[in-house]
Amino acid sequence: MKIVYYVHGTTYDNASKKCSGHKDVELNDLGKEQAINLGKNTPYKFDVLFTSDLKRAITSSELAFPLYSSIPDSRLRECNYGDFDGEDKSLVVYEEHVDTPFPNGESLKDVEKRVRDFLKEIYDKYKDKTIGIIAHRAPQLAIEVITKHITWEEANKNDWRKTGSWQPGWEYTLNKEDL
Repeated sequence: MKIVYYVHGTTYDNASKKCSGHKDVELNDLGKEQAINLGKNTPYKFDVLFTSDLKRAITSSELAFPLYSSIPDSRLRECNYGDFDGEDKSLVVYEEHVDTPFPNGESLKDVEKRVRDFLKEIYDKYKDKTIGIIAHRAPQLAIEVITKHITWEEANKNDWRKTGSWQPGWEYTLNKEDL
């Protein structure tokens, strides 16, 4: 199965250097513009498009790909930062929460478990298809871990947000043995 992964556009929290987590926040004007431009600049066609069930991902999907009806799924949500949802992004250090949940939240391995569950569910139905996903940082890193057979430490180290290597869509291949 081919997966093309996109991250949602900039939100008001992002612009204020806050991490939203499970907090349901809106795209700001820049985020809306980013989503529209994303749709104009992507070469991919999908058989099906999934999003997180949070409005920043759903709105990004609607603006980027208005000809597709996306399917929201809560398993594609951002990591639950618990007490840090909506707080300063400096508090959200992924490297410290691979196994240890954020206070009153979840760990990155918890995110991996729900993303793996999502992928297992859709694999048989779409294994010869191209699916699009619009979601968040932690689910993307979970897909990196699952499809590339790397550790969370490697995924965090090579995260495009740290390396400055953003692109309009990341392509992954999912095989049965990945699940």
